[in-house]
Amino acid sequence: MKLTWLGHACFLLEGSKRVLVDPYVPTGSTAGISPDIVAVTHGHADHMGDAVSIGAKTVAGNEVAKYLAAKGIDATGMNIGGSAVVDGIRFTMTPALHSGWLEEAGPGYYGGSPGGFVIAFDGVSVYHAGDTALFSDMQLIRDLYRPDVALLPIGGRYTMGPDEAMIAANYVGAPLVVPMHYNTWPAIEQDPDAFRRAVERTTDIRVRVLAPGESVTVGSPE
Repeated sequence: MKLTWLGHACFLLEGSKRVLVDPYVPTGSTAGISPDIVAVTHGHADHMGDAVSIGAKTVAGNEVAKYLAAKGIDATGMNIGGSAVVDGIRFTMTPALHSGWLEEAGPGYYGGSPGGFVIAFDGVSVYHAGDTALFSDMQLIRDLYRPDVALLPIGGRYTMGPDEAMIAANYVGAPLVVPMHYNTWPAIEQDPDAFRRAVERTTDIRVRVLAPGESVTVGSPE
């Protein structure tokens, strides 16, 4: 599987299908990507992004999915702890400690519980944590789903920061970690290389810091 970071929390997973997670690209556009499936972790604008304009099949939490369905999107809704198989791809919604106002719908629109996803296809399991604080039940994600790669926020302020993400990396236990949700705005500026050095100095986990548009291959040699 080829995994490309497009910036912020947006990733494109490419194998037998193309899955675009949290389609907000801070310094570019999703135009031309043409995913088979979009996954939205929660309703904040920097994660919902272009979900409506892309128009692809979409997987999201129940409330976000209902909103998207009202916009004409073929949306599959789910809740934390549940799984759904869409076009042969298994999506499992995991907890995330965050807020979930559906900003696109206007003030006060309830967006349901924020979450993350374990996305499994082509023999590879990817854990996208969404926006979250550290929580100890990340160890259950390790035990239940054995992810090959963990996409973890490190920005702080609105999510966990590097210190908490180091513990999260150990809890999740994926052999590869890719940091996300940092340096989009001054409030979440971080040094991802310092995070990488700290994790790799103290664990056997490999951290890959990607530039926007850069890719890493998961599940086979790079």
